[in-house]
Amino acid sequence: MIEPVEMVPLHFGALHPYELAVTLLLAFGPFAVLAIVIAVRRRRDARAADRGSEADRR
Repeated sequence: MIEPVEMVPLHFGALHPYELAVTLLLAFGPFAVLAIVIAVRRRRDARAADRGSEADRR
């Protein structure tokens, strides 16, 4: 008899390549977008901090 844990992957059956791509995009896409947003914001904050420290020197 199939255990319930083993049954989960069988529930979906075989996926076509495009279905697999869409599934992976939906699963990991938001995390990739979040990582990009964090990187851009950190870069902006670092530039603002550099500009602030240059203004303090004058």
